[in-house]
Amino acid sequence: MENTTEVTQFILLGLTKVTSLRIPLVMILTLIYGINVIGNLGMILLILLDSRLHTPMYFFLSNLSLMDFCYSTAVTPTVIAGLFIGDKLISYNACAAQMFFFAAFVAGEVFILAAMAYDRYAAVCKPLHYTTIMTTGVCASLAIACYAAGFLNASIQVGEAFSGTFCSSNVVHHFFCDVPAVMSLSCSDKHFNEMVLLYLDTFIVFSSLSVIFVSYIFIFITILKMRSSAGYQKAVSTCASHVTAISIFFGTLMFMYLQPSSSHSMDTDKKASVFYTMVIPMLNPIVYSLRNKEVKNAIKKVGEKIKISLRL
Repeated sequence: MENTTEVTQFILLGLTKVTSLRIPLVMILTLIYGINVIGNLGMILLILLDSRLHTPMYFFLSNLSLMDFCYSTAVTPTVIAGLFIGDKLISYNACAAQMFFFAAFVAGEVFILAAMAYDRYAAVCKPLHYTTIMTTGVCASLAIACYAAGFLNASIQVGEAFSGTFCSSNVVHHFFCDVPAVMSLSCSDKHFNEMVLLYLDTFIVFSSLSVIFVSYIFIFITILKMRSSAGYQKAVSTCASHVTAISIFFGTLMFMYLQPSSSHSMDTDKKASVFYTMVIPMLNPIVYSLRNKEVKNAIKKVGEKIKISLRL
């Protein structure tokens, strides 16, 4: 009989062991999270209030903002609270819940980025048929499928991560309950579970990238055939932000998850995780939206309404 102890809570090592850095990190992360909340929830509200933004492109953008807000919220407040009060403990169930919601919304974002690429393909390559291709029903179905796939992925990820026995240590070498960090604590045979998750992550990333890649091949071919410079510039401007964000987001994900556990360095993973759990959700509203003339006009319109209401 193996001598095992049931784990009821985990200890998160956090971002740093240097005590003097705690307060500066709290201030920086609070600022980042505040911008994230204002930017993403503000974008959703703006799209809801302005009828000119009730198009498939902005429908997917509002869902992207929601996913950014949700998966960052699953992690960032816990990290800030841990740094502020010095509490590194997290219960078994809270750890599983954090892992579930983070995995669900990150995977959902991967798929919503693919849906956005398909929407851009329809807009640039099939402009005359765009309204019949991207109907309200099609957009809603794509969004629902993205959320459903995200939650299915999260169920498998959490199931595999917590299927083993934790008997050696409960110290998670990370600042949140990420799958590789928690699985490394299991004293059960992890090879099969790691292979399942590696194949699952590979399928999710590369199936989405395939849709994105094929969509942009057709988009670039169409752009090269354009004779109008105005049409060329409009097509490029609508796709440039999407391509930039895709490169950053997928590059970080592949670095984090598409490698065997033996290749993982927890210190390196922490640095990469800060970027995609906190920084990318903050940047997305800027990268996707604030460079867009329609969004800028909508912000000005809302600002003018607020000024008028304050005068009254």
